Amino acid sequence: MGVAPKLLEILDRLKYKTPTPIQAKGIPIALEGNDMIGIAQTGTGKTLAFAIPMLQRLAQKPGRGLILVPTRELAIQVNEVFQKLIHPFNMRTAVLIGGASLINQIIDLRKNPRVIIATPGRLIDLLDRQNIRLDDAVILVLDEADRMLDMGFQPQIERILKNVPKDRQTMLFSATMPAEIVKIATHHMKMPTRVEIARAGSMVEKITHELFFAKKEEKVHLLKKVLDQYHGSVLVFCRTRHGCRKISRNVRGMGFNSAEIHSDRSLGQRQEALEGFKSGKYRVLVATDIAARGIDVIGIELVINFDLPDEAENYVHRIGRTGRAGHPGHAIAFATPEQRKEVRAIENLIRTALPVSKHP
Repeated sequence: MGVAPKLLEILDRLKYKTPTPIQAKGIPIALEGNDMIGIAQTGTGKTLAFAIPMLQRLAQKPGRGLILVPTRELAIQVNEVFQKLIHPFNMRTAVLIGGASLINQIIDLRKNPRVIIATPGRLIDLLDRQNIRLDDAVILVLDEADRMLDMGFQPQIERILKNVPKDRQTMLFSATMPAEIVKIATHHMKMPTRVEIARAGSMVEKITHELFFAKKEEKVHLLKKVLDQYHGSVLVFCRTRHGCRKISRNVRGMGFNSAEIHSDRSLGQRQEALEGFKSGKYRVLVATDIAARGIDVIGIELVINFDLPDEAENYVHRIGRTGRAGHPGHAIAFATPEQRKEVRAIENLIRTALPVSKHP
């Protein structure tokens, strides 16, 4: 694949033996310096698909790599991947995200990091303050691009694209390919090679599905029955922050250790919840869609859609938290009898019927 011996040694130490399809197809293209659009479902190893080529190319040429991501959690996670690979290259990274100390981030920028991982809002803030220049960004990655557009970051992305050099390599990764992304690719990329690992709306193969129809007031009792039935870690999705808090309280009342992630929680609280979930301190993590993309926890036994998502696509992103890295996974959805239309929209997207189970 053209990966340098230094990196191969690290990958060997980290026990990476076989590349995932997005890595096998994407890395050789990226190593040649070509623009690329990677369409791949969540949990397929996209981060390494751009981290390896970025580090190898930055070792050979001056300039910086810039990675744009939609959420703070994903920025931290991408940085963790880079930290595993970066040591032989004597390079630094900087993570620029909201909710963390601006002063510390400015100090990190003064240390001349070669790789910058940022959420669009904080990057614009630092641009406005003239704490950062992007005229030496030779490689740009837009990760989870469809999610960034869903979150309303299009004006910030357009502005950032105006601040980076025209002569650069651009890699765009997305689970879906909406018209706005086609527009970005047409206007801001040079003859990109499209690498599509899975069609839009496709899911990890080893996930099984189950659907319960339940009245609103029955859902909490149903949740208790389901949590009693399973023994592993469980990720529960709610539609609102208020719902998250309420469900987390209910789950604790049932005797299960539970934490919550939503936009009312500080960065520190969100990190503590995620780390606690990873380590097993919390068996149940209750989250809004902020956690549906980019949260990489291997071994989640079950994803429960306590509330159906607002958009059918988010069902795919939510359940992609289980069945990661070749592991099997299970997804359960609760729907009220009035939500048959929403259920049909999900079934049309994933091209399969959700098997309906009777209440315990």
